[in-house]
Amino acid sequence: MANEPSRVVRERLPFLIGVTLLTVGVALLKVVWLTVALGALALQTFWFFRDPDRIIPAGEGLIVSPADGKIIGLAEAKEERFLKDRAIKVSIFLNLFDVHVNRIPCSGRIRGIHYQPGTFLAANKDLASTENEQNALLLETASGAKLVFVQVAGLVARRILCWVKEGDAVERGVRFGMIRFGSRTDLFLPLGTEIKVQLGQKVKGGSSIIGAFK
Repeated sequence: MANEPSRVVRERLPFLIGVTLLTVGVALLKVVWLTVALGALALQTFWFFRDPDRIIPAGEGLIVSPADGKIIGLAEAKEERFLKDRAIKVSIFLNLFDVHVNRIPCSGRIRGIHYQPGTFLAANKDLASTENEQNALLLETASGAKLVFVQVAGLVARRILCWVKEGDAVERGVRFGMIRFGSRTDLFLPLGTEIKVQLGQKVKGGSSIIGAFK
């Protein structure tokens, strides 16, 4: 896989350059209030595209969070695209202030990718899981366990980025994509997985343990 941090840098550069040049241009015109507003926007843009390093927990069978955010759903549900069976669905809501870089939940191989165009409902709504634009990935571990993780666009998000392809071998915690400007990530785990989070809990991508295979 290509260097993931460099991909994040490339994604943020056009936004940062654009808003910085606009801020400088307005500053030269001496429009103070607009300069201040654009300067604040530049700082927010830089903050949104931040990509902190994470300590990836070690341990056999651990599943880490694919995203930063808040656990807004934790229940059994049928995964229709790949598993075609009941699973434990963990839903994570990312607000505009969360890190939006996505990370691989556990080591294995990508067995399938399914992109679905759709609407842009608020990502904290249940219908967002089925109606919004999204990108689902099927991962199979060395032991044969299968799980699905889904990048879901939100009310403001307008682009889902995925840097892996079918057949890639991936490792727990590595960056695999991002969603711009507010979104959701759903994780479908095999029934019987030991869940280590609860509703309302804040998690960090790559470092917070969601569960463990039994």
